[in-house]
Amino acid sequence: VQLQASGGGLVQVGGSLRLSCAASGRSFSGYFMGWSRQAPGEDREFVASISASGGTTYYVDSVKGRFTISRDNAKNTVYLQMNSLKPEDTAVYYCAASPVLRKSRWSDANDYWGQGTLVTVSS
Repeated sequence: VQLQASGGGLVQVGGSLRLSCAASGRSFSGYFMGWSRQAPGEDREFVASISASGGTTYYVDSVKGRFTISRDNAKNTVYLQMNSLKPEDTAVYYCAASPVLRKSRWSDANDYWGQGTLVTVSS
């Protein structure tokens, strides 16, 4: 089972990036999927999640209105469109998958995790 995140990079303040997370090894169509991030010197932080059907989404307050999470179950992939990026969005972004509801916190021990992709927002 593998979650492969991609799409990170260096972007200027106000710019956009789209992260992707492709799952392999099993289907995650029945799972909550989403993203967490960890800034230098900080704890890992929940960013967003999306229900199995894609009909319900959750976001941390700091990204509401700027980030949009979506998924394509046929491709076993979840996306994070990030607009109006700010320096405080700089972090390593991790994708995650869980068989249970995740609306504000992922579980380090009980969820599936991918490797991170670095997002750097420069001013």
